[in-house]
Amino acid sequence: MARYTGPSCKLCRRERQKLFLKGSKCHSEKCEIEKKNFPPGEHGLSRRGKFSEYGVQLREKQKIKRIYGLLETQFRNYFEKANRQKGVTGENLVQLLERRLDNIVFRLGFAPSRKAARQMVKHRHFDVNGHVVDIPSFALSPGDVISVRDKSKKLDIIHNSLRKTKDNMYNWLTIDKAGLSGTFVQIPAREEIPLNANEQLVVELYSK
Repeated sequence: MARYTGPSCKLCRRERQKLFLKGSKCHSEKCEIEKKNFPPGEHGLSRRGKFSEYGVQLREKQKIKRIYGLLETQFRNYFEKANRQKGVTGENLVQLLERRLDNIVFRLGFAPSRKAARQMVKHRHFDVNGHVVDIPSFALSPGDVISVRDKSKKLDIIHNSLRKTKDNMYNWLTIDKAGLSGTFVQIPAREEIPLNANEQLVVELYSK
């Protein structure tokens, strides 16, 4: 599966806010946003004009897409699936993105970032309901149990990340730090998802 391989910090600078793509670096003074809070490139400092309505919608779509680590075709497919479901399309979209295995591994605290979580899933470090799953986009269902495989339980990246994670941060997840496992309890409501974005602007963009 294709993926973005360029500098993550440039994505945050382009959106002019922290997208938390680099784990602990995003919470330190080394964060690029703290030093260069303007778009990358030769003319980054000079481009301060207002966005058009389309520009605002486009930036919001790019921001959500980059937070979850998706390319355009993948993101568009999620939108079309959300649009076919009953309910509010924007809320459906965010819920589908939250159900991704790499996202839940990150939310549980087994990885410092979604990018790291994606790599760890692909390297077969996790089971879902006792079966190895190496597909980052695997959609979890309520009741699914995610656990670190026996051969991976001594990985420093997992234990270092867990030490920085608060217990039971989300109502729709439960975590057993001692057993290195967690449960996807339910699909979260939109207000329970900590995503600083307006998904309705994405709906408006794709509806044109």
